[in-house]
Amino acid sequence: MTTITRSDFANRLRERFGLTSADAYKLIDVIFDEISESLINGEEVKFAGFGSFKILEKNARMGRNPKTGEPAIITARRVVTFRPSTEFRDRVASKDEM
Repeated sequence: MTTITRSDFANRLRERFGLTSADAYKLIDVIFDEISESLINGEEVKFAGFGSFKILEKNARMGRNPKTGEPAIITARRVVTFRPSTEFRDRVASKDEM
């Protein structure tokens, strides 16, 4: 398994679009800042052909400490979820068949 880093994205932007390193990193920062800010504000972020990100509000609940087995309260929180589009799921599935 390979990890794609911010640097990898910047390199790909430089190669495909002829951007400078500084411009490539700025573009990446702007994109992720916009996604983050939208999610923080409770907005859903959709990318056609890729998927959507949204915030899920989770209520407080009882859980347990996995080491000790003692009951513990899991606090209410907000989590980011991603749902891939049908097109993206199909592309990933067809990769397995190749």
